[in-house]
Amino acid sequence: MKKYDLVVIGGGAGGLTVAAGASSLGAKVALIEKEEQPGGDCLHYGCVPSKALIESAKIVHHAKTQTEQFGLQLQGKPSLDAAMTRVKLAINTIAKHDDADRFRSMGVDVYIGIGSFRSSHEIEISTGEVVYGKRIVISTGSRPFIPPIKGMNDIDYITNETIFSLKEAPGRLLVIGGGPIGLELAQSLARFGSEVTVVERSEILLSKEDEEIVPYVQKHLEDEMTIYTNASVEEVSKQSGHISVSIKKDDSQVQLQVDQILIASGRIPNTAKLNLSAAGVQVDQRGTVVVDDYLRTNIKHIFAVGDVNGRFPFTHVAGMEGKLIVQNAVLGISKKVNYDNVPWVTYSDPEVFHLGLTEREAKETYGDISVFSQPLADVDRFVSDHNTNGMVKIIANNKGKIIGAHAVGVGAGDWMQEIVYAKQYNQKIGSVSQVIHPYPNHAAAVQRTTDLYWREKLFNSSLPKITEKYIKWFR
Repeated sequence: MKKYDLVVIGGGAGGLTVAAGASSLGAKVALIEKEEQPGGDCLHYGCVPSKALIESAKIVHHAKTQTEQFGLQLQGKPSLDAAMTRVKLAINTIAKHDDADRFRSMGVDVYIGIGSFRSSHEIEISTGEVVYGKRIVISTGSRPFIPPIKGMNDIDYITNETIFSLKEAPGRLLVIGGGPIGLELAQSLARFGSEVTVVERSEILLSKEDEEIVPYVQKHLEDEMTIYTNASVEEVSKQSGHISVSIKKDDSQVQLQVDQILIASGRIPNTAKLNLSAAGVQVDQRGTVVVDDYLRTNIKHIFAVGDVNGRFPFTHVAGMEGKLIVQNAVLGISKKVNYDNVPWVTYSDPEVFHLGLTEREAKETYGDISVFSQPLADVDRFVSDHNTNGMVKIIANNKGKIIGAHAVGVGAGDWMQEIVYAKQYNQKIGSVSQVIHPYPNHAAAVQRTTDLYWREKLFNSSLPKITEKYIKWFR
Protein backbone atom coordinates (compact mmCIF):
# COMPACT_ATOMS: atom_id res chain seq x y z
CA MET A 1 0.00 0.00 0.00
CA LYS A 2 1.43 3.36 -1.05
CA LYS A 3 1.41 6.07 1.59
CA TYR A 4 0.91 9.77 0.85
CA ASP A 5 1.02 13.03 2.74
CA LEU A 6 -2.20 13.98 0.95
CA VAL A 7 -4.79 12.05 -1.05
CA VAL A 8 -7.27 14.04 -3.16
CA ILE A 9 -10.48 12.33 -4.29
CA GLY A 10 -11.88 14.13 -7.34
CA GLY A 11 -10.13 16.06 -10.10
CA GLY A 12 -12.37 19.11 -10.44
CA ALA A 13 -11.33 22.71 -9.90
CA GLY A 14 -10.92 22.39 -6.14
CA GLY A 15 -9.15 19.03 -6.20
CA LEU A 16 -6.71 20.06 -8.92
CA THR A 17 -5.88 23.26 -7.02
CA VAL A 18 -5.13 21.26 -3.88
CA ALA A 19 -3.08 18.62 -5.71
CA ALA A 20 -0.96 21.15 -7.60
CA GLY A 21 -0.45 23.41 -4.58
CA ALA A 22 0.45 20.60 -2.18
CA SER A 23 2.86 18.99 -4.64
CA SER A 24 4.61 22.31 -5.29
CA LEU A 25 5.29 22.54 -1.55
CA GLY A 26 6.99 19.15 -1.54
CA ALA A 27 4.15 16.99 -0.28
CA LYS A 28 3.72 13.47 -1.65
CA VAL A 29 0.30 13.65 -3.33
CA ALA A 30 -2.13 11.19 -4.88
CA LEU A 31 -5.04 12.33 -7.05
CA ILE A 32 -7.93 9.93 -7.68
CA GLU A 33 -10.20 10.87 -10.59
CA LYS A 34 -12.96 8.78 -12.12
CA GLU A 35 -12.55 10.20 -15.66
CA GLU A 36 -9.59 9.73 -18.00
CA GLN A 37 -9.52 13.51 -18.43
CA PRO A 38 -9.60 15.47 -15.14
CA GLY A 39 -11.33 18.85 -14.99
CA GLY A 40 -14.61 17.99 -13.35
CA ASP A 41 -18.07 19.26 -14.12
CA CYS A 42 -16.84 22.77 -14.95
CA LEU A 43 -14.67 21.63 -17.85
CA HIS A 44 -16.90 18.92 -19.28
CA TYR A 45 -20.51 19.90 -18.48
CA GLY A 46 -20.56 23.33 -16.86
CA CYS A 47 -18.66 26.60 -17.08
CA VAL A 48 -16.60 25.96 -20.22
CA PRO A 49 -19.15 24.33 -22.55
CA SER A 50 -22.04 26.50 -21.40
CA LYS A 51 -20.14 29.74 -21.99
CA ALA A 52 -19.02 28.52 -25.42
CA LEU A 53 -22.65 27.77 -26.27
CA ILE A 54 -23.84 31.10 -24.84
CA GLU A 55 -21.35 33.02 -26.99
CA SER A 56 -22.43 31.13 -30.12
CA ALA A 57 -26.06 31.89 -29.29
CA LYS A 58 -25.23 35.58 -28.87
CA ILE A 59 -23.63 35.68 -32.30
CA VAL A 60 -26.73 34.08 -33.82
CA HIS A 61 -29.09 36.39 -31.94
CA HIS A 62 -27.25 39.56 -32.83
CA ALA A 63 -27.07 38.50 -36.46
CA LYS A 64 -30.83 38.03 -36.45
CA THR A 65 -31.78 41.20 -34.60
CA GLN A 66 -29.09 43.74 -35.46
CA THR A 67 -28.23 43.36 -39.14
CA GLU A 68 -31.55 44.45 -40.64
CA GLN A 69 -31.05 48.04 -39.50
CA PHE A 70 -27.99 48.17 -41.74
CA GLY A 71 -29.85 46.87 -44.77
CA LEU A 72 -28.64 43.28 -44.52
CA GLN A 73 -30.92 40.29 -44.95
CA LEU A 74 -30.16 37.08 -43.04
CA GLN A 75 -31.20 33.72 -44.45
CA GLY A 76 -30.92 30.14 -43.31
CA LYS A 77 -31.23 28.29 -40.01
CA PRO A 78 -28.45 28.38 -37.40
CA SER A 79 -26.68 25.06 -36.85
CA LEU A 80 -26.58 23.86 -33.28
CA ASP A 81 -24.20 21.13 -34.42
CA ALA A 82 -21.72 23.81 -35.52
CA ALA A 83 -22.07 25.49 -32.14
CA MET A 84 -21.37 22.19 -30.37
CA THR A 85 -18.21 21.83 -32.47
CA ARG A 86 -17.09 25.17 -31.01
CA VAL A 87 -18.00 23.85 -27.55
CA LYS A 88 -15.81 20.78 -28.00
CA LEU A 89 -12.93 22.90 -29.31
CA ALA A 90 -13.08 25.08 -26.18
CA ILE A 91 -13.14 22.02 -23.92
CA ASN A 92 -10.22 20.36 -25.72
CA THR A 93 -8.12 23.54 -25.60
CA ILE A 94 -8.67 24.18 -21.89
CA ALA A 95 -8.34 20.47 -21.04
CA LYS A 96 -4.58 20.70 -21.65
CA HIS A 97 -4.28 22.64 -18.38
CA ASP A 98 -6.01 19.82 -16.49
CA ASP A 99 -4.36 16.90 -18.28
CA ALA A 100 -3.42 13.96 -16.06
CA ASP A 101 0.08 13.78 -17.53
CA ARG A 102 0.65 17.44 -16.66
CA PHE A 103 -0.06 16.66 -13.02
CA ARG A 104 2.14 13.59 -13.18
CA SER A 105 4.93 15.87 -14.40
CA MET A 106 4.41 17.91 -11.23
CA GLY A 107 5.06 14.83 -9.15
CA VAL A 108 1.43 13.92 -8.45
CA ASP A 109 0.49 10.23 -8.65
CA VAL A 110 -2.74 10.16 -10.67
CA TYR A 111 -5.09 7.18 -10.31
CA ILE A 112 -7.98 6.82 -12.75
CA GLY A 113 -10.91 5.20 -10.99
CA ILE A 114 -13.56 5.71 -8.32
CA GLY A 115 -12.24 6.19 -4.80
CA SER A 116 -14.06 5.11 -1.65
CA PHE A 117 -13.09 5.02 2.01
CA ARG A 118 -12.00 1.75 3.58
CA SER A 119 -11.08 3.52 6.80
CA SER A 120 -10.41 7.10 7.83
CA HIS A 121 -6.94 6.93 6.25
CA GLU A 122 -7.35 4.26 3.54
CA ILE A 123 -8.90 4.81 0.12
CA GLU A 124 -9.79 1.90 -2.12
CA ILE A 125 -9.80 2.63 -5.85
CA SER A 126 -12.14 0.80 -8.25
CA THR A 127 -9.06 -0.59 -10.02
CA GLY A 128 -8.33 -2.65 -6.90
CA GLU A 129 -5.50 -0.53 -5.49
CA VAL A 130 -5.55 0.86 -1.96
CA VAL A 131 -3.69 4.01 -0.89
CA TYR A 132 -3.06 5.57 2.51
CA GLY A 133 -3.42 9.29 3.14
CA LYS A 134 -2.09 11.11 6.19
CA ARG A 135 -4.60 13.77 5.16
CA ILE A 136 -7.44 13.40 2.68
CA VAL A 137 -9.41 15.93 0.63
CA ILE A 138 -12.87 15.13 -0.75
CA SER A 139 -13.51 16.99 -4.01
CA THR A 140 -16.11 14.90 -5.80
CA GLY A 141 -18.40 17.74 -6.91
CA SER A 142 -22.12 17.50 -7.57
CA ARG A 143 -24.61 16.27 -10.15
CA PRO A 144 -28.05 17.36 -11.36
CA PHE A 145 -30.94 16.80 -8.98
CA ILE A 146 -33.77 14.94 -10.70
CA PRO A 147 -37.08 15.95 -9.09
CA PRO A 148 -39.55 13.19 -8.23
CA ILE A 149 -42.03 14.05 -10.99
CA LYS A 150 -44.52 11.40 -12.04
CA GLY A 151 -43.46 9.81 -15.33
CA MET A 152 -39.98 11.40 -15.44
CA ASN A 153 -38.20 8.05 -15.33
CA ASP A 154 -40.09 6.95 -18.45
CA ILE A 155 -38.74 9.69 -20.75
CA ASP A 156 -35.32 10.58 -22.13
CA TYR A 157 -34.79 13.96 -20.49
CA ILE A 158 -31.55 15.93 -20.73
CA THR A 159 -29.41 17.73 -18.13
CA ASN A 160 -26.30 19.89 -18.28
CA GLU A 161 -24.36 16.60 -18.52
CA THR A 162 -26.04 15.53 -21.78
CA ILE A 163 -27.19 18.74 -23.47
CA PHE A 164 -23.87 19.34 -25.19
CA SER A 165 -24.33 16.15 -27.20
CA LEU A 166 -27.36 17.57 -29.03
CA LYS A 167 -27.02 17.90 -32.80
CA GLU A 168 -30.21 19.89 -33.35
CA ALA A 169 -32.19 22.30 -31.22
CA PRO A 170 -35.45 20.71 -29.97
CA GLY A 171 -38.50 22.19 -31.65
CA ARG A 172 -40.29 22.65 -28.31
CA LEU A 173 -38.26 22.59 -25.11
CA LEU A 174 -39.41 22.58 -21.49
CA VAL A 175 -36.84 23.74 -18.93
CA ILE A 176 -37.53 22.74 -15.33
CA GLY A 177 -35.78 25.30 -13.15
CA GLY A 178 -35.37 29.07 -13.47
CA GLY A 179 -31.99 29.38 -11.81
CA PRO A 180 -28.74 30.42 -13.53
CA ILE A 181 -28.10 27.06 -15.26
CA GLY A 182 -31.66 26.74 -16.52
CA LEU A 183 -31.91 30.31 -17.79
CA GLU A 184 -28.50 30.35 -19.47
CA LEU A 185 -29.19 27.14 -21.41
CA ALA A 186 -32.83 28.05 -22.08
CA GLN A 187 -31.90 31.37 -23.67
CA SER A 188 -29.15 29.76 -25.72
CA LEU A 189 -31.43 27.11 -27.21
CA ALA A 190 -34.17 29.67 -27.80
CA ARG A 191 -31.69 31.59 -29.93
CA PHE A 192 -31.02 28.46 -31.95
CA GLY A 193 -34.71 28.13 -32.74
CA SER A 194 -36.29 26.20 -29.88
CA GLU A 195 -39.70 27.27 -28.60
CA VAL A 196 -38.79 27.36 -24.91
CA THR A 197 -40.95 27.23 -21.79
CA VAL A 198 -39.34 27.67 -18.36
CA VAL A 199 -41.06 26.48 -15.17
CA GLU A 200 -39.81 27.90 -11.87
CA ARG A 201 -41.18 27.07 -8.41
CA SER A 202 -40.34 30.44 -6.86
CA GLU A 203 -42.45 33.54 -7.39
CA ILE A 204 -39.52 35.26 -9.11
CA LEU A 205 -36.56 34.17 -11.18
CA LEU A 206 -33.07 34.27 -9.68
CA SER A 207 -34.39 34.55 -6.14
CA LYS A 208 -30.93 35.12 -4.63
CA GLU A 209 -30.45 38.34 -6.59
CA ASP A 210 -31.33 41.88 -5.56
CA GLU A 211 -35.03 42.52 -6.17
CA GLU A 212 -34.39 45.67 -8.20
CA ILE A 213 -32.02 43.87 -10.56
CA VAL A 214 -34.17 40.90 -11.60
CA PRO A 215 -36.90 42.71 -13.62
CA TYR A 216 -34.32 43.98 -16.12
CA VAL A 217 -33.24 40.48 -17.07
CA GLN A 218 -36.66 38.84 -16.65
CA LYS A 219 -38.32 41.22 -19.12
CA HIS A 220 -35.57 40.53 -21.63
CA LEU A 221 -35.93 36.76 -21.21
CA GLU A 222 -39.71 36.91 -21.50
CA ASP A 223 -39.27 38.43 -24.95
CA GLU A 224 -37.47 35.25 -26.02
CA MET A 225 -39.34 32.49 -24.17
CA THR A 226 -42.39 31.66 -22.06
CA ILE A 227 -41.76 31.73 -18.31
CA TYR A 228 -44.06 30.34 -15.61
CA THR A 229 -43.11 31.35 -12.06
CA ASN A 230 -44.80 30.03 -8.92
CA ALA A 231 -45.33 26.88 -10.95
CA SER A 232 -44.36 23.21 -10.86
CA VAL A 233 -44.39 20.26 -13.23
CA GLU A 234 -46.72 17.62 -11.83
CA GLU A 235 -46.59 14.89 -14.47
CA VAL A 236 -44.97 14.02 -17.78
CA SER A 237 -45.83 11.22 -20.18
CA LYS A 238 -44.45 10.00 -23.45
CA GLN A 239 -46.94 10.27 -26.26
CA SER A 240 -46.69 9.53 -29.97
CA GLY A 241 -44.00 11.88 -31.22
CA HIS A 242 -43.97 14.23 -28.21
CA ILE A 243 -43.99 14.55 -24.43
CA SER A 244 -47.16 15.64 -22.67
CA VAL A 245 -46.60 17.87 -19.62
CA SER A 246 -48.97 18.88 -16.84
CA ILE A 247 -48.01 22.09 -15.03
CA LYS A 248 -49.59 23.59 -11.94
CA LYS A 249 -49.45 27.39 -12.17
CA ASP A 250 -50.90 29.19 -9.14
CA ASP A 251 -54.32 27.54 -8.81
CA SER A 252 -54.72 26.49 -12.43
CA GLN A 253 -53.46 23.71 -14.69
CA VAL A 254 -51.47 24.21 -17.89
CA GLN A 255 -51.07 21.44 -20.45
CA LEU A 256 -48.10 21.46 -22.82
CA GLN A 257 -46.72 19.31 -25.57
CA VAL A 258 -42.94 19.42 -25.94
CA ASP A 259 -40.23 17.53 -27.76
CA GLN A 260 -37.60 17.56 -25.04
CA ILE A 261 -37.20 18.36 -21.33
CA LEU A 262 -34.11 19.93 -19.77
CA ILE A 263 -33.85 19.43 -16.01
CA ALA A 264 -32.05 22.27 -14.22
CA SER A 265 -33.69 22.14 -10.80
CA GLY A 266 -30.63 22.16 -8.58
CA ARG A 267 -27.62 20.03 -7.69
CA ILE A 268 -26.85 17.26 -5.19
CA PRO A 269 -23.40 16.28 -3.90
CA ASN A 270 -21.53 13.26 -5.25
CA THR A 271 -21.04 11.35 -2.01
CA ALA A 272 -23.05 8.14 -2.50
CA LYS A 273 -20.07 6.08 -3.70
CA LEU A 274 -17.53 7.39 -1.17
CA ASN A 275 -18.50 5.00 1.66
CA LEU A 276 -18.08 7.88 4.09
CA SER A 277 -19.45 5.85 6.97
CA ALA A 278 -16.27 3.75 6.91
CA ALA A 279 -14.32 6.91 7.73
CA GLY A 280 -16.92 8.28 10.14
CA VAL A 281 -17.37 11.45 8.07
CA GLN A 282 -20.57 13.35 8.85
CA VAL A 283 -23.01 14.33 6.10
CA ASP A 284 -26.35 16.14 6.20
CA GLN A 285 -29.67 14.77 4.95
CA ARG A 286 -28.84 15.76 1.35
CA GLY A 287 -25.53 13.93 1.48
CA THR A 288 -23.49 17.13 1.70
CA VAL A 289 -20.20 16.75 3.57
CA VAL A 290 -20.37 18.90 6.70
CA VAL A 291 -17.28 21.09 7.21
CA ASP A 292 -16.22 23.78 9.67
CA ASP A 293 -14.75 27.21 8.92
CA TYR A 294 -11.39 25.56 8.20
CA LEU A 295 -13.06 23.25 5.63
CA ARG A 296 -12.38 20.26 7.88
CA THR A 297 -14.91 17.50 8.41
CA ASN A 298 -15.64 16.07 11.84
CA ILE A 299 -12.62 13.82 11.17
CA LYS A 300 -9.89 16.42 11.53
CA HIS A 301 -7.48 15.07 8.90
CA ILE A 302 -10.23 14.90 6.24
CA PHE A 303 -11.24 18.05 4.34
CA ALA A 304 -13.90 18.80 1.72
CA VAL A 305 -13.72 21.35 -1.09
CA GLY A 306 -16.13 22.60 -3.77
CA ASP A 307 -19.73 21.62 -4.43
CA VAL A 308 -19.52 18.57 -2.18
CA ASN A 309 -19.35 20.75 0.96
CA GLY A 310 -22.50 22.66 0.00
CA ARG A 311 -21.14 26.17 0.58
CA PHE A 312 -20.99 27.99 -2.78
CA PRO A 313 -21.38 25.95 -6.01
CA PHE A 314 -18.94 27.95 -8.14
CA THR A 315 -15.67 26.98 -9.77
CA HIS A 316 -13.91 30.12 -8.55
CA VAL A 317 -15.01 29.35 -4.98
CA ALA A 318 -13.70 25.78 -5.28
CA GLY A 319 -10.36 27.22 -6.41
CA MET A 320 -10.30 29.65 -3.48
CA GLU A 321 -11.18 26.86 -1.04
CA GLY A 322 -8.50 24.67 -2.59
CA LYS A 323 -5.82 27.27 -1.90
CA LEU A 324 -7.00 27.56 1.70
CA ILE A 325 -6.92 23.78 2.18
CA VAL A 326 -3.31 23.69 0.96
CA GLN A 327 -2.47 26.12 3.76
CA ASN A 328 -4.49 24.25 6.37
CA ALA A 329 -3.78 20.64 5.40
CA VAL A 330 -0.18 20.96 4.24
CA LEU A 331 1.26 23.98 6.04
CA GLY A 332 -0.88 23.70 9.18
CA ILE A 333 -1.76 27.41 9.19
CA SER A 334 -5.40 26.96 10.34
CA LYS A 335 -6.94 29.78 8.34
CA LYS A 336 -10.72 30.25 8.28
CA VAL A 337 -12.61 30.45 5.00
CA ASN A 338 -14.29 33.80 4.22
CA TYR A 339 -17.01 34.11 1.60
CA ASP A 340 -17.76 37.81 2.17
CA ASN A 341 -16.04 38.88 -1.06
CA VAL A 342 -17.21 36.10 -3.36
CA PRO A 343 -18.86 37.44 -6.52
CA TRP A 344 -20.92 35.47 -9.00
CA VAL A 345 -22.36 36.11 -12.42
CA THR A 346 -25.39 34.70 -14.21
CA TYR A 347 -24.35 34.66 -17.87
CA SER A 348 -27.74 35.41 -19.32
CA ASP A 349 -28.10 38.24 -21.82
CA PRO A 350 -27.98 40.72 -20.13
CA GLU A 351 -25.60 39.40 -17.48
CA VAL A 352 -26.37 39.62 -13.77
CA PHE A 353 -23.53 40.42 -11.34
CA HIS A 354 -23.74 39.78 -7.58
CA LEU A 355 -21.39 40.67 -4.73
CA GLY A 356 -22.15 40.68 -1.02
CA LEU A 357 -25.52 41.58 0.47
CA THR A 358 -28.67 42.55 -1.40
CA GLU A 359 -30.44 45.71 -0.30
CA ARG A 360 -32.97 43.70 1.70
CA GLU A 361 -30.21 41.68 3.42
CA ALA A 362 -28.18 44.82 4.12
CA LYS A 363 -31.13 46.53 5.81
CA GLU A 364 -31.79 43.45 7.94
CA THR A 365 -28.11 43.22 8.92
CA TYR A 366 -27.08 46.86 9.34
CA GLY A 367 -30.29 48.88 9.50
CA ASP A 368 -28.64 52.16 8.54
CA ILE A 369 -27.30 51.84 4.98
CA SER A 370 -26.79 53.97 1.88
CA VAL A 371 -27.82 52.80 -1.58
CA PHE A 372 -26.43 54.32 -4.77
CA SER A 373 -27.82 53.28 -8.14
CA GLN A 374 -27.31 54.33 -11.73
CA PRO A 375 -29.24 53.25 -14.86
CA LEU A 376 -27.08 52.31 -17.83
CA ALA A 377 -29.22 54.66 -19.92
CA ASP A 378 -27.25 57.52 -18.28
CA VAL A 379 -23.83 56.08 -19.19
CA ASP A 380 -22.47 57.38 -22.48
CA ARG A 381 -20.77 54.18 -23.65
CA PHE A 382 -23.94 52.12 -23.26
CA VAL A 383 -25.89 54.84 -25.06
CA SER A 384 -23.35 54.72 -27.90
CA ASP A 385 -23.63 50.93 -28.03
CA HIS A 386 -27.46 51.09 -28.00
CA ASN A 387 -27.36 48.65 -25.07
CA THR A 388 -28.89 50.63 -22.22
CA ASN A 389 -30.93 47.86 -20.58
CA GLY A 390 -29.55 47.60 -17.07
CA MET A 391 -28.34 49.32 -13.93
CA VAL A 392 -25.70 49.38 -11.20
CA LYS A 393 -26.45 49.34 -7.48
CA ILE A 394 -23.83 49.70 -4.75
CA ILE A 395 -24.70 49.40 -1.06
CA ALA A 396 -22.57 50.87 1.73
CA ASN A 397 -22.79 50.99 5.50
CA ASN A 398 -22.84 54.28 7.42
CA LYS A 399 -19.04 54.50 7.21
CA GLY A 400 -18.97 54.22 3.44
CA LYS A 401 -17.72 50.63 3.39
CA ILE A 402 -19.03 48.54 0.50
CA ILE A 403 -21.25 45.72 1.74
CA GLY A 404 -23.00 44.82 -1.51
CA ALA A 405 -22.85 45.50 -5.23
CA HIS A 406 -25.17 44.39 -8.01
CA ALA A 407 -25.51 45.04 -11.70
CA VAL A 408 -27.36 43.90 -14.77
CA GLY A 409 -26.23 44.70 -18.27
CA VAL A 410 -24.18 43.50 -21.22
CA GLY A 411 -20.79 42.38 -19.89
CA ALA A 412 -21.61 43.24 -16.27
CA GLY A 413 -19.46 40.36 -15.03
CA ASP A 414 -16.39 42.09 -16.48
CA TRP A 415 -16.87 45.82 -15.85
CA MET A 416 -17.99 45.33 -12.22
CA GLN A 417 -14.75 43.61 -11.23
CA GLU A 418 -13.11 46.71 -9.74
CA ILE A 419 -15.83 46.75 -7.08
CA VAL A 420 -14.75 43.25 -6.02
CA TYR A 421 -11.21 44.52 -5.56
CA ALA A 422 -12.39 47.59 -3.65
CA LYS A 423 -14.57 45.54 -1.30
CA GLN A 424 -11.98 42.84 -0.71
CA TYR A 425 -9.32 45.37 0.23
CA ASN A 426 -11.64 47.50 2.38
CA GLN A 427 -11.67 50.52 0.09
CA LYS A 428 -14.61 52.81 0.74
CA ILE A 429 -17.09 53.51 -2.01
CA GLY A 430 -15.73 57.02 -2.51
CA SER A 431 -12.27 55.71 -3.42
CA VAL A 432 -13.61 54.09 -6.61
CA SER A 433 -14.97 57.46 -7.68
CA GLN A 434 -11.42 58.83 -7.64
CA VAL A 435 -10.16 56.21 -10.13
CA ILE A 436 -9.72 57.65 -13.64
CA HIS A 437 -11.71 55.70 -16.23
CA PRO A 438 -10.99 56.14 -19.96
CA TYR A 439 -13.85 57.84 -21.75
CA PRO A 440 -16.11 56.34 -22.92
CA ASN A 441 -16.04 52.88 -21.43
CA HIS A 442 -18.48 50.55 -19.74
CA ALA A 443 -16.85 50.72 -16.31
CA ALA A 444 -17.88 54.38 -16.21
CA ALA A 445 -21.18 52.94 -14.95
CA VAL A 446 -19.35 52.03 -11.76
CA GLN A 447 -17.68 55.43 -11.50
CA ARG A 448 -20.93 57.32 -12.04
CA THR A 449 -22.57 55.24 -9.31
CA THR A 450 -19.77 55.89 -6.84
CA ASP A 451 -19.82 59.61 -7.75
CA LEU A 452 -23.24 59.70 -6.11
CA TYR A 453 -21.55 59.02 -2.76
CA TRP A 454 -19.64 62.31 -2.95
CA ARG A 455 -22.71 64.15 -4.19
CA GLU A 456 -24.63 62.95 -1.15
CA LYS A 457 -21.74 63.85 1.16
CA LEU A 458 -21.47 67.28 -0.39
CA PHE A 459 -25.13 68.25 -0.22
CA ASN A 460 -25.60 66.81 3.27
CA SER A 461 -22.67 68.78 4.65
CA SER A 462 -22.35 72.42 5.66
CA LEU A 463 -20.20 73.21 2.63
CA PRO A 464 -23.06 74.38 0.34
CA LYS A 465 -24.23 76.94 2.96
CA ILE A 466 -20.71 78.21 3.49
CA THR A 467 -20.17 78.48 -0.26
CA GLU A 468 -23.48 80.29 -0.71
CA LYS A 469 -22.53 82.87 1.95
CA TYR A 470 -19.12 83.33 0.38
CA ILE A 471 -20.59 83.89 -3.10
CA LYS A 472 -23.10 86.44 -1.74
CA TRP A 473 -20.31 88.25 0.10
CA PHE A 474 -18.09 88.24 -2.97
CA ARG A 475 -20.84 89.72 -5.11
